[in-house]
Amino acid sequence: MIRKAQPQDMVQVLQLIQELAVFEKEPHAVEITVEDLLRDGFSNPPLFNCYVAEVENTIVGMALYYFRYSTWKGKTIHLEDLIVKHDYRGAGIGYKLYKKIIEQAKIEKVKRIEWAVLEWNTPAITFYKKTGATIFTDWRIAQMDEATINKFLENTRDKLD
Repeated sequence: MIRKAQPQDMVQVLQLIQELAVFEKEPHAVEITVEDLLRDGFSNPPLFNCYVAEVENTIVGMALYYFRYSTWKGKTIHLEDLIVKHDYRGAGIGYKLYKKIIEQAKIEKVKRIEWAVLEWNTPAITFYKKTGATIFTDWRIAQMDEATINKFLENTRDKLD
């Protein structure tokens, strides 16, 4: 069953996020806590929305998304993560979560859904291409982590004042 996540689901959602981090070869990268998920996902307005896949009262997958705004397109959805527990992959659960996000996009009248996929994750890339998604090769993701933000601001303090 696919359903909207509830506060009591956040312990299992965090476990899925940690499983994804292991899969993506960054097992120590997850910094958020259940408290962060509760605060950020269930505030008013929430910073993210989440659907979960449940099998026999156990959450085995999730899709976490939030709204963005494109200066070219208007309201969009960013699919941050779509995760299915290893033992449940290949059973169509990922597809159901993916479809739910696309249905939600239609309801919300968004102009685009976007997400990132690692270049070595060929099963995901193959899946996305089969559904009609475009996988761009000419765009690169740029990020600054907290340490880089702090370093930049420290090094540019005189220029900003």
